[in-house]
Amino acid sequence: MARHDCSKITGLLCWVASILILHGASGQRVKVEPEVSSYPGQTVDLRCAFTDAAGIQLTMVTWIYEPKEGEGERINIAVFHPDFSSNYPDSPMKGRVSFTTNPPNLASPSIQISDVRMTDEGKYICEYATYPSGNEQGITYLVMLAKPQNSASIVTVEAGTKPVVVARCDSVDGRPAAQISWVTTANGNATTVSKAGADNTVTINSEYRLVPTAEDNGKDISCVVTHRTQVKPESFPLKLAVQYPPKVTIVGYNNNWYVGLTNVVLTCQATGNPVPTSVLWKTMSGEMPDTVQINGQELKVLKVDDAVNTTFVCEVKNRIGTGKDQVTAFVREPSVNPSNAGVVAGAVIGSLLALLLVAALIAVLVTRSRRQQQGYRANGGSDMKTRMFGGGKKASKNGTGAGGPGGVGGGNNNGPIYVYNDGSSHQGLGDKNNHHQPLTMEGQGVATAPTAQDILLSNELDDAERRKFDELEEDERYDHFTGGDHILQLRPHDQEIMGGYVDDDMESQRDGSVISRTAVYV
Repeated sequence: MARHDCSKITGLLCWVASILILHGASGQRVKVEPEVSSYPGQTVDLRCAFTDAAGIQLTMVTWIYEPKEGEGERINIAVFHPDFSSNYPDSPMKGRVSFTTNPPNLASPSIQISDVRMTDEGKYICEYATYPSGNEQGITYLVMLAKPQNSASIVTVEAGTKPVVVARCDSVDGRPAAQISWVTTANGNATTVSKAGADNTVTINSEYRLVPTAEDNGKDISCVVTHRTQVKPESFPLKLAVQYPPKVTIVGYNNNWYVGLTNVVLTCQATGNPVPTSVLWKTMSGEMPDTVQINGQELKVLKVDDAVNTTFVCEVKNRIGTGKDQVTAFVREPSVNPSNAGVVAGAVIGSLLALLLVAALIAVLVTRSRRQQQGYRANGGSDMKTRMFGGGKKASKNGTGAGGPGGVGGGNNNGPIYVYNDGSSHQGLGDKNNHHQPLTMEGQGVATAPTAQDILLSNELDDAERRKFDELEEDERYDHFTGGDHILQLRPHDQEIMGGYVDDDMESQRDGSVISRTAVYV
């Protein structure tokens, strides 16, 4: 027989809808509601009607209670005959059951049960005795509802290799029986059992099992209870609790410890359930270096030395067991601190720039000295025969400078030219013995000889000549320059250097020197 849920339909609408459904399904003439639900303590109406009674004589109507389908005996709870009025035989509902109309009506003999109990649940049959068709009936199922007490809990376990119960979920004293499901990412399975409770209720117990590992600790798991009395499923979010020994990791070593490095730290990181209770640092050699300080999970090396070249071990304990980790420190030779690389690079670059500046200054001074020497010397070789002295001060002193007697103009930098003989037995200017020749100034006919002061002021002597000159006694210096035969011939310049010649006597050479046409060299 078809059933229809009328829990959300009230009054006549539900009854009419049920009748229409049953009429369309089986064509029977006894119309009832397929199912009626109620909570304990309420009053429930059970409707019944006979349709299309034309040609049929309705004799009597009886309500029959059957506790469970196919189980237990049938019990008459209410009887109505027009000639004998109403009757309520002995039954569990006696005193609580009655016809809804007084007197009852064979066309619509509905009943009601007050203060319903959980044990009142079952099948209720409205049966007609008719002539000539015989008995006809309709069945209504009374469903008693009881909202269960739902709960869920976590079972704390230790990591292992066998499946164990890690969570439980219960739905107690519900009617009908609740449905329980689990939602989790853990790799396990659920088992569910049903138990009859008090007053015809049902208790559902579900357990979730898995092989617990440390990785399962803290994973989310939810128990979801679905029941007819609930508007929506009830969910209980939980977290798995798996106890395991500490897992230890040492961090802080970067494989770049060198002698002299300061304030490096090793940290012992440990996880465990329950929380670790002790941390112990030690070394494989058994002796802790003097430069090491230990503060709980941290091992601090104040200064790295050869004693730190060892293996450090961190050992952590909790109630379940012990875990440890180790790291071997290799101490290297001192290296440049990367943080000072910029300072070092700057110092190197600055030193190079300073060296370049000094080298450039020396080059300028050497070049200037060479140019001055080339301007005074007639020939720069070791066999130099003629020297030229700067004009400014010297020329003015001897009357040959610009504006002086016999001068050839202030613009000429060439002073008097001195010619000497290499074969002289007397020591004079230069590194060799020279014969002093008569010194004359052409154009004036006046013979004179340069003094030592004149030669020194002319800046003609090189360093070697000056040292030799300084070693002589004061009298000898001037005697050598003034006594003996004259080896130099002085003649003024009549012309400036033009086209490679010095006036009419001097001739310019390819190597940059000038020599006299008239001087005799021996």
